[in-house]
Amino acid sequence: MAVEHRAPGTEVTAIIAEDEAALREDLEARLADLWPQLRVLASVENGIAALEKWESLRPDIMFLDIQMPGLTGLQVAGRISEHCHVVFITAYDSYAVSAFENGAIDYVLKPYEPSRLGQAISRLKKRIGAGADISRALQDIAASMQLRSSLNWIKASNGSEISLIMVRDVCFFRAEAKYTTVATATQEFIIRRSIKDLALELDPGQFWQVHRSTIVNLEAISSVARNMGGETVLKLKARPERLVVSEAYRHLFRHM
Repeated sequence: MAVEHRAPGTEVTAIIAEDEAALREDLEARLADLWPQLRVLASVENGIAALEKWESLRPDIMFLDIQMPGLTGLQVAGRISEHCHVVFITAYDSYAVSAFENGAIDYVLKPYEPSRLGQAISRLKKRIGAGADISRALQDIAASMQLRSSLNWIKASNGSEISLIMVRDVCFFRAEAKYTTVATATQEFIIRRSIKDLALELDPGQFWQVHRSTIVNLEAISSVARNMGGETVLKLKARPERLVVSEAYRHLFRHM
């Protein structure tokens, strides 16, 4: 079923899905300023919640962060592509820009710029009330992401010394305040890279994000279990830490 035609003046509704609370609030505030007639029905922090809210509220527009816990923005868009207009939220403007420029899908960059957001709103206003087949554009964006070369090594500074860490040797990455700890079987390093940035560059077939602050190397996992509190916990082959899997990522281990 395609997006239904809408009569002029009919209320337009939206859902925002962005995993950083400050950015969700910022986008909602900017939309209120630039498009007062738009009603934001819900603002959620992960892809699973985004899909659930879409199913219950059926908004006209979904603002979807491309990289989110649970389900990515691309995965959510793929499930609703015939029913809803989509605007992707991204920190990078290299995701198949030609796919965005063809008009089927729009995007806004973080941090949000009024000019770029205003352009997206203008294009949305023209498309509201008409169906949009975005399946091809989604394929183009997905292909663009797959073509990214995976991260193979990381630099970590320690005073005047720089260590080169092969990514295949990393057991897990864990965010700590402004830094990220890189843990190998025998050492730990500190780098100034965010978990979100690392998730964009690491091979998704080898590294899974299991928590807002943690990415694990699948080859480093020895077992998956539930603790007394009902949490999913990963035991590692060569490290003493037990990595807790947050609710948004538990579905990854359901069949293990």
